[in-house]
Amino acid sequence: MDLLQLSRNIRSTRLAQKMTVEQLATRSGFSKGFISQVENFRLTPSLNALNKITEALGIPLADLFQQEQKSPPYTFGTLEEGEEIFRDDNLTFGIRYFALAYSHICRKMNPFVIEYTPSKEERDFMMHDTEEFFLLLEGELDYHLMDDKNIRRMKKGDFLYMQANIPHRVTLADSCPHAKALLLYAPAEQ
Repeated sequence: MDLLQLSRNIRSTRLAQKMTVEQLATRSGFSKGFISQVENFRLTPSLNALNKITEALGIPLADLFQQEQKSPPYTFGTLEEGEEIFRDDNLTFGIRYFALAYSHICRKMNPFVIEYTPSKEERDFMMHDTEEFFLLLEGELDYHLMDDKNIRRMKKGDFLYMQANIPHRVTLADSCPHAKALLLYAPAEQ
């Protein structure tokens, strides 16, 4: 199970019990902000924190990791149905993430639509333990790979396929007020 699905399982269990974020926070001993960050995939809780959350939900810890339903053979959706995910202070950097196909159980890929707007803050380089496919749908971006010396200006229709664990960051081109991209994470081959 991926960490995004784990956060969704916590939220769906809480909602099924008609429990508010504040109620779960009070019962588990965490702040409302912490619970919100966990449910929105902004941080990964420790095993100890997960144990406290499941106790507050009144379920065994193992239930969070089990898939009760089998994956359907297909899932339809639209770009407008993407669920906004908050992670890594993304709004500070003018970036919004929208998870697509998040309701498809047991998926092996995690597709996102990402929107970029101007920001005074620049994000540091990051790496993922997944392979990444990036397709620019609108606007212009500068894609920095490895360091700030290796920069590629991307325009609408350009794409990048990247292996796991490559340092990278994306910045909005100076003359561009808005950009949108399709991002797909997939497990790297072992």
